[in-house]
Amino acid sequence: MRNKETDNQPAPILKWAGGKRQLLNDILPNIPASYGTYYEPFVGGGAVLFAVSPKKAVINDLNRDLIRVYEAVRDNPDELINTLKTYENTAECFYRIRNIDRDAEAFSKLSDVERASRIIFLNKTCYNGLYRVNKSGQFNTPFGSYRNPDIVSETAIRSDHAYFSNNKVRMLSKDFVEAVRGAKEGDFVYFDPPYDPVSPTAAFTDYNSGGFGRKDQTRLANLCIRLTLKGVKIMLSNSATDFIRSLYPEPMFHTHIIQARRAINARGDRRGVVPEVLITNYGQ
Repeated sequence: MRNKETDNQPAPILKWAGGKRQLLNDILPNIPASYGTYYEPFVGGGAVLFAVSPKKAVINDLNRDLIRVYEAVRDNPDELINTLKTYENTAECFYRIRNIDRDAEAFSKLSDVERASRIIFLNKTCYNGLYRVNKSGQFNTPFGSYRNPDIVSETAIRSDHAYFSNNKVRMLSKDFVEAVRGAKEGDFVYFDPPYDPVSPTAAFTDYNSGGFGRKDQTRLANLCIRLTLKGVKIMLSNSATDFIRSLYPEPMFHTHIIQARRAINARGDRRGVVPEVLITNYGQ
């Protein structure tokens, strides 16, 4: 079940490519009114998670750096906030912190909180808030030159800490199939995977050094079929491509077209309103 909204409503700390804050008015009315455990195998920035604030949840992301941020918020909010306060919004500080992962020995000596604070700082000060790594797994987005970014985000960290502390939220960093292995009849899973590209040049899969191709999209669709047959409620967001729509046919699935404004892209001419699908195995 979801929690009722409180004065200290948890909120995303990070700006994440494909984040769902702008689509909450489309997503939230379509979430089941009741369910057992909430699962989100591609949690990303957590916009849907924090808006729903379920009492019992399993969140997952293959990006271990991202999950480490949530673990630090849950376990060490004061240390995390104090570490973030030591950073400066300068190119010199940015590149010094960014380049730590170029030195394997120095990077290995960072504590979990230091690694988490590094990701938050880079996310708040890098160009367009874009988390991107190269094939070696090294963060490679340049400095963003923002005038006054909210690096510390103390209010959000404390409200998210309160949410994690007062509810049963399990955090994983596994393949999406493993992340929902415990889902049973009556549970609810929200899938927000890396999207199927709408054109050959539109793909962005560098959240991790691996990528998420059409074989993965097909594997995800097959998982949704298995979950549906088990009585698990599922909702999935993706591009409104013919390929994606073919993977989720009626009558097992229901497809809703929604309009999304995409803001994270290195090229301004590739931003704007684009159609997306919201797919469920319940309702009409």
